[in-house]
Amino acid sequence: MGNPISGERSAAGAQVSKFYSRATWIDGRAEEQLEQVAGWPGMKAVAGFPDLHPGRFGPVGAAFLADRIWPQLVGPDIGCGMALFRLDLPRRRLKLNKAARRLAVLEDGADRDHALAELHAAGLTGLIEPEALGTIGGGNHFCEVQVIDAILDPARTNLRKDDLCLLVHSGSRGRGAGIFQGLDDSWKHGFVADSEAATHYLTLHDVATRWARLNRALIASAASDALGCKASLVCDTVHNHVTPRSDGWLHRKGAACPEAGLAPLAGSRETPSYLLEVPDLVSGALGSVSHGAGRKYDRSSMHGRIRKTRSELASLTRNRFGGRVICEDRDLLLEEAGQAYKDPDQVVRDLSCFGLATAVARMLPLVTFKTTGGIK
Repeated sequence: MGNPISGERSAAGAQVSKFYSRATWIDGRAEEQLEQVAGWPGMKAVAGFPDLHPGRFGPVGAAFLADRIWPQLVGPDIGCGMALFRLDLPRRRLKLNKAARRLAVLEDGADRDHALAELHAAGLTGLIEPEALGTIGGGNHFCEVQVIDAILDPARTNLRKDDLCLLVHSGSRGRGAGIFQGLDDSWKHGFVADSEAATHYLTLHDVATRWARLNRALIASAASDALGCKASLVCDTVHNHVTPRSDGWLHRKGAACPEAGLAPLAGSRETPSYLLEVPDLVSGALGSVSHGAGRKYDRSSMHGRIRKTRSELASLTRNRFGGRVICEDRDLLLEEAGQAYKDPDQVVRDLSCFGLATAVARMLPLVTFKTTGGIK
């Protein structure tokens, strides 16, 4: 990555707080990126979490407090986040193969009239286009049916063992990328908070973030309709955005902003996910927490770690819990294989050890939907 301002660093680097133990896999490049960003002008504090891994413009799994706005520390998928929903469908009624077929409807997204009506209801009419609303997107995005394997803190949740849940990970689709790519080169220096460039960026950023929240809600609605049940929101946490604070601008890149003290933490298709309680008692954490297990291996290296035989690829469509993975894109199937990610149990242990979060519930993946590849 490197410093975006050649030859310019602040006189004193920002404080860097690292919330992970020696037992956690951390790529040295990600730690280098943490230190580099800490030296950017106006940077006040940097926090790295146990899901930390290298990113294009800065580390993922980190939060940053600065006196100016750095769009590259939000990245192109503005408003990306995870939303957890409880389904009112008894576990015994969920037939995995049938559910996998029915979730293919997610490939279509909302029809235009419905999308326009939802934009209007959200107060977004005329501010952003409806195309792609209700769709998941590529990369590490997904919609996953999960089952509650264990309730670890019954006093903190109404969820119960064997309840079915839906975890939706998606963002602003091409909207955020278009906003990021449309900025002039001044973004490399950061935007002064009251500048015209900052106002323009924040206006577009806020609209994209609202669009992304709506997108997750529509995905959940379509999925629950397809499964013949209703979905009720537990929490929706954004992990790519910038927000104002009294002491500066808080940027999150792959770091969750808890909602009502709760945040989901995604594992992989081969590991559990968790619902976390986040008390916000550690100031150095900048009100943030890990959003997932975090990548262990980058996408390109995964192509050399798994043989591309028919049997190996077929094995990636099942998980060790007996669940299904719907992904007809072979490259994506390899790049998002379970072994590409860190151990979420270790991430949760670190968060607990540092006083950042405690696990409320543990969920296992039953159907992970990514794409049919156009096959219905």
